[in-house]
Amino acid sequence: MEENMSGKMNQGENNANKKTILIVDDEKTIVTMLALNLQKEGYNTLEANDGEMAVEIALSQKPDLILLDIMLPKMDGLTVCKRIRQALNVPILMISAKDEEIDKILGLEFGADDYITKPFSVRELMARVKANLRKAEASISSDDNESKGDGTIVKVGDLTLDLNRFEVRVRNEVIDLTLREFEVLKYLANQPGQVVTRETLLEKVWGYEYYGDIRTVDVTVRRIREKIEKDTSNPKILITKRGVGYYIATK
Repeated sequence: MEENMSGKMNQGENNANKKTILIVDDEKTIVTMLALNLQKEGYNTLEANDGEMAVEIALSQKPDLILLDIMLPKMDGLTVCKRIRQALNVPILMISAKDEEIDKILGLEFGADDYITKPFSVRELMARVKANLRKAEASISSDDNESKGDGTIVKVGDLTLDLNRFEVRVRNEVIDLTLREFEVLKYLANQPGQVVTRETLLEKVWGYEYYGDIRTVDVTVRRIREKIEKDTSNPKILITKRGVGYYIATK
């Protein structure tokens, strides 16, 4: 395969039938390593080494998934994520050497779907890439079915989910959630009162097997609570079962 340079797609066979992944990192050795491994798995790749280039390539090429580092020249990864999310509903997997909780929270708040910290194993990264692509395809299929009138309204206490519109209301007020936050609420609301473990949420909502980092679930739940609860220190809708998981209160 030809080397992928400055946003140009690698020239593998049957490119049109492959998923395209945009790799955004200012460390060219990391970009090369990721590109080679992704191409070996059958993906097309695009590359960007700064934030401005990442936004330009994402909006013009519309990749199927984006691997996005936080620390970038010209425009940081969080701003890149926010800019892209305003225009595209594409899975964004944040990659960073930072492991601070605030970075994870900000990444998810700005619209990232997943978060992984360096150093990471190629096996884990590939599993997350595949899982996020599968989830995106499932969402598209869900949209198609719902546009044909197959959607439903899920109501549990003060919480109402409109699966046709991907809309959440709490006490009849529309709440602005990311797709991932919506999917978490949807999964829990479909089995109200039933405690769901973090590992199960990782598998069913994020789409990959448990790899040990359940903080992604906890951060997402925290962000949801900040949007739907009157008092996050005393939640009434999205409840924690200490040491087990989460559930939606039925009253």
